[in-house]
Amino acid sequence: MKDFITESHQQQCVDTLKQLIAIPSVLNEGEAGTPFGKDIQKALETTLDIAKTLGFQTYIDPKGYYGYAEIGEGETLIAVLCHLDVVPAGDLSKWETNPFEAVIKENQLFGRGSQDDKGPTVAAMYAVKALLDAGVAFNKRVRFIYGTDEETLWRCMARYNEIEEVADMGFAPDSSFPLTYAEKGLLQVKITGKGSSNLSLNLGDAFNVVPGKASYSGDNQKELMENLTRLGYAYETTDNSVVVLGEAKHSKDAAEGVNAIIRLLEGLSPIQSHPAIDFLLTHVGHDGTGGQLFGIVEDEPSGRLSFNVAGLTIDKNYSEIRIDMRIPVLADKEKLVKQLSETVAQYGLVYEEFDYVGPLYVPLDSELIQTLLAVYREMTGDMSPAMTSGGATFARTMKNCVAFGAAFPHTLLTEHQENERIPLDDLYQAMAIYAETIYRLLTL
Repeated sequence: MKDFITESHQQQCVDTLKQLIAIPSVLNEGEAGTPFGKDIQKALETTLDIAKTLGFQTYIDPKGYYGYAEIGEGETLIAVLCHLDVVPAGDLSKWETNPFEAVIKENQLFGRGSQDDKGPTVAAMYAVKALLDAGVAFNKRVRFIYGTDEETLWRCMARYNEIEEVADMGFAPDSSFPLTYAEKGLLQVKITGKGSSNLSLNLGDAFNVVPGKASYSGDNQKELMENLTRLGYAYETTDNSVVVLGEAKHSKDAAEGVNAIIRLLEGLSPIQSHPAIDFLLTHVGHDGTGGQLFGIVEDEPSGRLSFNVAGLTIDKNYSEIRIDMRIPVLADKEKLVKQLSETVAQYGLVYEEFDYVGPLYVPLDSELIQTLLAVYREMTGDMSPAMTSGGATFARTMKNCVAFGAAFPHTLLTEHQENERIPLDDLYQAMAIYAETIYRLLTL
């Protein structure tokens, strides 16, 4: 096994990462001439310009949805699936540094995107540069595909897959080592119905978050507080509202969270009625696995279904429940949809699919997984098994692709948080692993 990475490659990687973190590539739809905003467009164009200097041939979608950088020749295409968009900075008062200025402190590089996904992307790019510098022959094509709205609706990869070549194999450097071979299907739905003349609620935020707070500002606050106290549920009061407290979690871990919306509805139900409330309390409740609705839904590769009531809106015109489900890779999605549709119909509610991303499942005995695992284990000594996940990475947009790093089992996960950062030692080790991995994939 050859050590392809030099100190020069490490320094170039850091310099490039600093350049990309300085671009606040947060979704900003509506800016003329770009699908997702000028900053995302700038990040894409800058990355492609850098890739050219490293020896890649580049292409940018005329509409700006994606770009790619390719090197090598031959029929076989190896994909490295990356994304250049980032989530917003969050609470600036909690940052130790400017989120859009890469700062190195205590051997860690701080900045939005350092861990998700600019850092891993750049590490993989310089891994290929190290192979080129070592004179490795690229008898297969390696294509870095740069997505631009991974943090939202994945429209970039939908367009790519409509018009571009699909890879024969590959990986997404947007998760954790050793690798993730199964990702649950992601289904987001809206359940709509009639409004209410005497109840107004606008609860929840993103689909992928278990609501940690739920606020009520109607006329029945006194009765609500009495009910919440009787139920033993924590709440806070403001000048004009009662805020029920839960515990926020990612939707993939819905069973580990405490859904504040459900707690609020339990307190409201003796004093306010609505079909949406009746459905949620009767068929969902606090079960983050959908067990009251579907029974046990699980499989050996990916575990049990997760079911998150992410939002609820009721006003005088309509009602809308927003649900995020992570479906086991071998489960029957259509059977679940039929069961949910028929159940909500009993309450005069209507099922509407908002978004669906199919599951990822690559068998453990595949050549791709065996190769990636062998490299990781040889270079780290860590024999941890391959993983499954309720999360979603771009790996699931193509067959025979898996999520592979760049976080290690010991890495503090800070993506989507204030003070996002990546340890430099982890960044350099990931580069070395990616270099050896791509080298071996070229020789399969």
